[in-house]
Amino acid sequence: MKEDYVIITDSACDIPERVLKEWNVQSIRMPFMFTDNNEERLDGDMPLNEFYNEMRNGRIVKTSGVNEFVFEDVFEKALAGGKDILYVSFSSGLSVTYNNGRLVADELKEKYPDRKIYVVDSLSASAGEGLLVYKAFVNREKGISIEENAKSLDDEKLSICHWFTVGDLVYLKRGGRISAATAIIGGALDIKPILHVDNDGHLIKMSQARGRKKSIQTLADKLKETIIDDDTPIFISHGDCEEDAIALKDIIKNYCGKEVKIITYIGSLIGAHSGPGTLALFFKGTNR
Repeated sequence: MKEDYVIITDSACDIPERVLKEWNVQSIRMPFMFTDNNEERLDGDMPLNEFYNEMRNGRIVKTSGVNEFVFEDVFEKALAGGKDILYVSFSSGLSVTYNNGRLVADELKEKYPDRKIYVVDSLSASAGEGLLVYKAFVNREKGISIEENAKSLDDEKLSICHWFTVGDLVYLKRGGRISAATAIIGGALDIKPILHVDNDGHLIKMSQARGRKKSIQTLADKLKETIIDDDTPIFISHGDCEEDAIALKDIIKNYCGKEVKIITYIGSLIGAHSGPGTLALFFKGTNR
């Protein structure tokens, strides 16, 4: 018998809505706005190729976390319907979203003492968070209890590797990840940073590669060096550069002998900070 509880996540997981529906997972859409008009939108309101074209044309995007009122509305609907909740959150190292969700969960536990609410800080972003959501779905399909599922996710999350590179350094400069001088020099020399998400859920620059082709190969090298050979799938996400995502998928198959399960767009929440041309790889490894 399958365990009867709801799995909720947020759109920072970058898993398409149609796939989340197949997994019977609910997603809270996260807000963003273009700074030239400050009109709030939600992930999914704009086709992502259009969103990235707006960024290429110079529009600047601002994002924010899911607020407590949204969490209260979503969580209470499930609790009032007699369901327990397992919420898998965007990294606390990158957003206030996890903390807001946790605070609301603590308040609602008092109002619904017979219900269970588990809030898991994924310490992950994009399809790395999505990979943890997938594991939550698989665990529930196996009939694993909500308590065991939450513990399993906490035990595994620091083995979910995030490796990515970007198309244009200007977005990392804008977010304070690199200096203006580094961005100028790197752009002139076609230097591509290789970044990952560390054990605290923060974005960290690890190395660099000369040129796009080499940076894509470096992502595959990281997978080959550290991947754990179990049933955990490999996900790729991209900022409107599907050809590069497919090229990475082919390298992983031919060079590493592994299949990629999902290629997905990076949504507006993550894409606002990484920019068009971002390419990211997610898998289970011996270390992050």
